[in-house]
Amino acid sequence: MPRAKVQRKSTAIDMTAMCDVSFLLLTFFILTATARQPDPLEVKIPTSTYKFKVPDVDIAILSIGKGKVFYEVIGKEVKMATLDKMGERYKIKFTPEQRERFGVVGAFGVPIANLPAFIDMSAEDRTKYAKTTLGIPVDSTNNQLSEWLLQSRNSVAELHQTQMRVTIKGDSEEEYPFVKKIVDILQKQKINKFSLITSTE
Repeated sequence: MPRAKVQRKSTAIDMTAMCDVSFLLLTFFILTATARQPDPLEVKIPTSTYKFKVPDVDIAILSIGKGKVFYEVIGKEVKMATLDKMGERYKIKFTPEQRERFGVVGAFGVPIANLPAFIDMSAEDRTKYAKTTLGIPVDSTNNQLSEWLLQSRNSVAELHQTQMRVTIKGDSEEEYPFVKKIVDILQKQKINKFSLITSTE
């Protein structure tokens, strides 16, 4: 009895489900990603052979360059809590909209009196304004940087029950006396351990 020949067919894989999953994942990553904020102060960081990843939570970054200092706290809730404390300290009222906007603002370098107007600016206007500002005051009579550090540390301790880390991002061409002034501010608050941001050699 002759065998029946089975007709050979090429295998076909339906890729519709795979395409759906790929586009869903792509859409998810695009919608949840946060855009990197541009640095308002151009800093040429020095080189180093030491490698250590800077943590992305409970950290403050001091950008030093051109005789100015800019300040940034990582974490929206910590930023808003710090703003509330600074508002109480300097008797400045911030609206709920300003609090929300400040929560996503990157580094800033303005005196506290100018902060409400700075928050209300568009991102483009903030970048332009950063080039003309003198940075956060660090004078002995008006040391607002010290107050920002203190209130940020208090906010991190209250919200996350941990100590805030401090990182300095200094310009390689910055004059030593100004950098020493910032380090002295840290040491007055018993911050004797901090990181320096460098690029790899």
